Amino acid sequence: MNDDLLEIKNFSISVNLNKNKTKLVEDINLNIPKGKVVGLVGESGCGKSITALSITQLNETPPLNYDSGSIEFKKKNLLALNKRELNKIRGMKIGMIFQEPMTSLNPCYTIGSQLLEVLKIHESNTSHQSKIKKSYEILKSVGIIDPEKRYNQFPHELSGGLRQRVMIAIAMICKPDLLIADEPTTALDVTVQAQILKLIKKLQKENDMSVLIITHDLGVVSEICDYVYVMYAGKIIEKGDIDKIFSHPSHPYTNGLMNSIPQLNEEKKRLNTIPGMVIDPVDKFSGCYFSERCQNVQSKCYHKIPNLEEINLNHSVSCWNKI
Repeated sequence: MNDDLLEIKNFSISVNLNKNKTKLVEDINLNIPKGKVVGLVGESGCGKSITALSITQLNETPPLNYDSGSIEFKKKNLLALNKRELNKIRGMKIGMIFQEPMTSLNPCYTIGSQLLEVLKIHESNTSHQSKIKKSYEILKSVGIIDPEKRYNQFPHELSGGLRQRVMIAIAMICKPDLLIADEPTTALDVTVQAQILKLIKKLQKENDMSVLIITHDLGVVSEICDYVYVMYAGKIIEKGDIDKIFSHPSHPYTNGLMNSIPQLNEEKKRLNTIPGMVIDPVDKFSGCYFSERCQNVQSKCYHKIPNLEEINLNHSVSCWNKI
């Protein structure tokens, strides 16, 4: 993938537990091209969110440690920047939508004051009236009717869907080059989920923006993404173009996720599931972390992790027994 806006290279994260280093994210590589939507998919506890938060260094370090690798945004390593340099990028060049808007928005401040806070940091030279006007405009652009009224309201006065639109407005107000959306449709009903995804796609096209979507929902991925990374237990185990991943999922875990999607045209039956749970980071071993849940497991799966190998153009998988 050429012309990448963001490149995560050989990146690892660990945490010290009982004086032992426990690996959370292991040697991952992830590229986000300019103007494309990339999905990072996996169950809860796979390391998706801490990877996303690492991009803008929002993880607490310690207890987390960035052990190796780099995160390059426009060829500049974000991990090497000081706080002042990073603040010029965070919120300005890289916007972020967090998982739960009710806890991400400050309940003590109006919507308007939280929008103005971003502009005061990144557009300090513009007048107060210009900032207010821009706040109205961004609220309108994310589909909020009567933005002047909503501007003066508090988060608890808005529905879940409107709060998520406000979070998108805050992330988009400086027109970033990259938008990171961490589970942007969590806790929203199906109709609102579709509206939010449509809005993100619309803003992405209008602004020629790159987007990283963090999700456990392959339905979200199919709706909006161009390229997909599948993450399991802190490792990328499959990656590829959206069409190739959905037409030929080659890792048993990816295949299990695909089979777990409800089909509307089928008769009522018990949903397919992947047995077991994601391995606890403390219990990691030298073999494939998915081996204890895998129906295609071989003896060598318990002893060595396979490399991520390209099986087709723009489609790679890490598995000894590819489907």
